[in-house]
Amino acid sequence: MDERQMKGMEIAQKLKIRRNEKGWIVPSQSGHGAYLVHNEGTETKCDCPDCESRGVKCKHQWAVEYFIKQEIDAHGNRATTKGMRITYTQDWSAYNKAQTSEISLFDKLLGDLVKIISEQSQRMGRPRLGLQEGIYCAIEKVYSQLSSRRACSLYNKVKERGDIGKSPRYNVINILLNREDITPILHELLSVSAMPLRSVETTFATDSSGFSTSQFGQYAVEKYGGETRKHRWVKAHILVGTKTNVIASARITKEQGGDCIQFAPMVMEAHGNGFDIKEITADMGYSSRANYNLAENIGATAYIPFRSNATGKSRGSYVWKKMYHFFQFNREEFMEHYHKRSNAESAFKMVKMKFGDKLKNKNFTAQKNELLCKLIAHNICGFDT
Repeated sequence: MDERQMKGMEIAQKLKIRRNEKGWIVPSQSGHGAYLVHNEGTETKCDCPDCESRGVKCKHQWAVEYFIKQEIDAHGNRATTKGMRITYTQDWSAYNKAQTSEISLFDKLLGDLVKIISEQSQRMGRPRLGLQEGIYCAIEKVYSQLSSRRACSLYNKVKERGDIGKSPRYNVINILLNREDITPILHELLSVSAMPLRSVETTFATDSSGFSTSQFGQYAVEKYGGETRKHRWVKAHILVGTKTNVIASARITKEQGGDCIQFAPMVMEAHGNGFDIKEITADMGYSSRANYNLAENIGATAYIPFRSNATGKSRGSYVWKKMYHFFQFNREEFMEHYHKRSNAESAFKMVKMKFGDKLKNKNFTAQKNELLCKLIAHNICGFDT
């Protein structure tokens, strides 16, 4: 099964394919537009660039094949049945209660979480905003998606409730997020916010996604060369529990940060925090003997698809050889485990829809801290519901 076939399976499972008089309308995986897959003799054709320019079987054709199931009865008759999307009923009572009480529960849970932060003693100068209160306000600001100045009214309300002793000025939180020593504290808060689910989560998925910034790359080339300006972005790598979408560990890198090397530190951090990891799924970007060995060493099974040029040679990794042959000869069972990886994509979608897919701060340190605040807020909101 190549990459197109795997993407086709994901499209058939996650997106809505429609039939019309010309063929099948398959939504684009990027969310922009759709493509027409139609019958042409005994084969199908697609109007996407991949199929037309390269002449290969594209992911949209594979999606239609997975969507349309052909069954042959005992008499040899062939029947075609349409794959049905699974739907679930909504518990509106619980949903309404969670939505109407979310903000008050978020404030309470966040207040309890920041209490683990050790306060720094101040011997000289005017009284400064405490570290607990500063990080509390920073996460509240990110949660609200307000600008620095508009968030001042939020801080005043928090002070009136008695959650903080002093309402900070608008630029104080920006200065706080620009501090490099805040980053390890936010990483600790993220880990602690996930720990209550240690008894629930044993299967994890890892993936990465970009968050846009307000900065532009290659300014001189764009200004004098006429190229379209492109926003710079920051990349988040996360390890997600597949039952609750809780983020057990994360790493923030610049836009060119590789995926594969982030696998080990995230997995070992979650393992060190007490998560009993039994299964890990990831895409081909994480495929390496070292990652397979790491999963084996902590008692977990990794389901990471192999690249087309991969071989079954162990080169000192027995688990690589074993999983390579399992991937080749038990593809359907392998893919059943692998598709749990979509939970990482779901977690990113939850974060971006609720807290925005853009970062307000200007430099990388502040952007990294702001993004960690988004991930912490995501975990807290998971307990609200």
